[in-house]
Formats: sequence, structure tokens, C-alpha cells
Amino acid sequence: MHKPFVHYGWHLSYFSGKTRCYLTYKGIPFEDNQVNLYNLMVRNKRKTGVVVMPILRTPENEWLHDTSLIIDRLEARFPQAPVIPQTPLQRSVAYLLEAWGDEWWIPIAMHTRWSYPENYALWEQDAGPALLPHFPKFLQRRIAAFPAGKMRVMLHAVGVRPEQAQLMNDWTANMLDHLDRHFAEHPYLLGGHPTLADFGLVGSMYGHLGRDPWPARELVAPRRHLRAWIDRMASPPAPGTAQQPLLADDRIADTLLPVLHSVFSEFVPMLEAILAQVNRLLPTYPAGKPLPRSLGEIEIPMAGQTFRRNALPYSLWMAQRVLDGYRNLPPAQQDTVGNWLREHGGSRLLELDLPRLRMAGLRVALEAQ
Repeated sequence: MHKPFVHYGWHLSYFSGKTRCYLTYKGIPFEDNQVNLYNLMVRNKRKTGVVVMPILRTPENEWLHDTSLIIDRLEARFPQAPVIPQTPLQRSVAYLLEAWGDEWWIPIAMHTRWSYPENYALWEQDAGPALLPHFPKFLQRRIAAFPAGKMRVMLHAVGVRPEQAQLMNDWTANMLDHLDRHFAEHPYLLGGHPTLADFGLVGSMYGHLGRDPWPARELVAPRRHLRAWIDRMASPPAPGTAQQPLLADDRIADTLLPVLHSVFSEFVPMLEAILAQVNRLLPTYPAGKPLPRSLGEIEIPMAGQTFRRNALPYSLWMAQRVLDGYRNLPPAQQDTVGNWLREHGGSRLLELDLPRLRMAGLRVALEAQ
């Protein structure tokens, strides 16, 4: 009997939701393993070099981390029900929305979890028994406080600050309204089946906004089409069910345009601000050394106001992934995508002049010249 894939990640985890929904949709047999303290801090770190979740162990005993690379690897191995569109515009938008879902939504997910104390009971209930199974509850409660403390330390860096709470709340309500209106007309972001775009967005929605008590009640429950999309992503049609088509003629739904306007007017400026910080650092930075996880503060537009957070260079690796997908298209298809971006205010994305980056654990470094 073949060994299954093993998925190490909590239901609470932002990025574990992305891979769990993907594996389920693809019908890839896997064991879902709630990470305990030893696995998290010792074994998984020894296998991958990082303390992170999710991690996917393959039947061949490879240990993979980073959700984008996991999906790339599995798409090549399991081509049925593909989640990367074949047409140029939908393909490019899927990569872009994956990056937006992975990177832009982190402050929102952190805020909706850690700024509302009622959410902590679920954290404690899930994290304690996962970290120390079979131990007394008082020890489970104590150990659950350790990763909670680590998360809270990160809040200021990603922009979760008391003076910005109302701004984040206003932006989130507006964006969730746009998404709810879209899902009232279309089952997924690009049409009839989930793509990379949906799996990027579901990271914030599965374990955070859609499951933590405060946002699930106050933000998601009133938007029933959004709630239904989250539920579809978590419990997709049975494997083998015919995949429904994306929108015909490589079309992007009009209901998705307000979402993409936010991507172009807020997320792309964030990438530009991070790039400016990285470019200032590079002339005196040791060659080949991974860049810091976090650089200085940047100011970026959000809902017509200014949002302040630290620059995370890893976001540029995700932007590089988007641009690589575009540049790998034939010239005529690049023209199609470029013309659409210019028409809809997204041309600055193609103007990003990124240094070539490679992953280095949870950080990025310049590729050797």
C-alpha cells in the first residue's frame, strides 16, 4: 500500500488552510496531522530548516514548505482538475490574486484574531491539545500561550496598531462586500472552479475570518455568499466530479473589478514601497546573505487613507512569481495581458524592476549573478 502525503498544520493556521483546501479539492490522499511541540520545534525544523506550518511530507519522504511551491509541485504531479488557468489573462490574474491573498491579507487576519479577546478561547482550545496531546489541561493552556505571544509580537510590524484598527475594519467591511457581491454571481473568483486565486484568498478566510468567533459572526455570517464560498472551499465536490469551466473567452467578471482595483491601487504600491527599501539596502549588503525578514516602516494607501507597517521583502518573491508567469507567456499573450492591465489601471505592476530573488528558509536572498 502506498504511503499517503502527510499535511502538518493546524486549523488555526493561515497558510495551512490554503494547502488543506487545495489537497481536498484535488482529491490527493493525505493525512491531516495537528502539529505537536516536538514536531514543530525539532523534527520539522530538522527536515526543512524552518519552524513553520504547513509542511507537506511526500510518500517519498520529501519535506516541503511554502504553500506556493507545494502547489506547484503537486500540480505537476496531479494534473487532473488543474487550478492554474490555461488562458493568459486568467492565468496572470490567478497568480496576482494568490500573491494578494498571501501577503496583503496578513494584517487583516492578525487584527481580526488578536484584537478581539473572545477569539482566544478557540486558540487555546485548539493549540494547547495540538502542542501537548494527552497532557493535563493546565499545561496545555500554558503552552498555548507561547505561540500566541509570538504572534502578538508581530502585530505592530504588520500594521496591527490601535490607531489603525478603524481603518482596517472599514477596509475589510468594504472588501468583503465586494467579494460577497461577486460570489452571489460566480461560485469562485474566476468562474466555475477554484484556481490559485481562490487558494490564496482562502488562507485568511478558512482559519481566521471564517472560523474565529468575532470575525465569523460579525464579518462573514452577514455575507451569506462569502460564507458559502468559504464552505465550498473547505468541502469541495467529491474527487472525480467534473470540473466546471472558468469564464469563457479568458474573461474576468465585472464583479471582480473592484477587488482588482484594490490590488492595483493598494497592493502594488505596497510592493513598490518594499522594493524601494530593498534597493536602499542592497549596495552595502553582503552578497548572498538572506535579507532581513522585516525592514523599516512603509506608508501605503488603504481605503483612501495611509496605512503604516514594516516592509517584508518576502512579498517581492511573490511579486516575482507573478511577473515570471507573465514573462513566460508568448509575446502576443503578453500584449493581451498588458493591454488589459493598462485599461484597468494595473500597468504599474509590470513596471516593477525587481532584483532576482531566491527563497532562503522563511526569508529571501539575491540569486547569485
